[in-house]
Amino acid sequence: MTRFSRPDVPARGPERRGLMFVLSSPSGAGKTTLSRALLAEDGDITMSVSATTRPPRPGEVDGVDYYFVSPDQFQTMIEGNALLEWATVFGNRYGTPRRPVEDSLAAGRDVLFDIDWQGTQQLQQTDAASDLVRVFILPPHLAELERRLIGRNTDHPEVIADRMARACDEIRHWGEYDYVLVNDDAETCLNEIRAILKAERLRRKRQLGLANFVRGMLGE
Repeated sequence: MTRFSRPDVPARGPERRGLMFVLSSPSGAGKTTLSRALLAEDGDITMSVSATTRPPRPGEVDGVDYYFVSPDQFQTMIEGNALLEWATVFGNRYGTPRRPVEDSLAAGRDVLFDIDWQGTQQLQQTDAASDLVRVFILPPHLAELERRLIGRNTDHPEVIADRMARACDEIRHWGEYDYVLVNDDAETCLNEIRAILKAERLRRKRQLGLANFVRGMLGE
């Protein structure tokens, strides 16, 4: 599966180790808008591309929107420990290929994940857990969340009711995250995400050349 082999990485060695930056939220809390804004402005972070067994929808591109694989290929990836996390949703399987993520982290590039609390829990249980930064986005209140879902004009009332029930279940897992933000203003929330990302990039454990730099400074 050469499509999963390596992402585009800088030719020179990394100055820091990248991080896995998870944004989770209930549907309608603004996560997709925030993710797109962050990706558009920050060249050091890339979106994780999931593998899935579902067929592509019109306009979707293999390797960009998803890696579209057969059920047998997906099972082989599970058995070969080639996925960092995976789940079955509405009869189709979705998962994160391990190799592109690990290569990006080693090259000093961050990877953005748009996954739910279950996928985040699985990432926390992998050997890459030390690279994980978990951010949960809350709506200002449930009434606002329902208003946003209704405002989309894409779902029937029973679908909206189901999404609200799912949202309440998602919100109950807020305590499993490193940071919890309330998205009552998109620009303010984006600024907070920027601040978290900047601070996490500066953590000592991610500064791979720092020890040699200090030793060189001291002439050791």
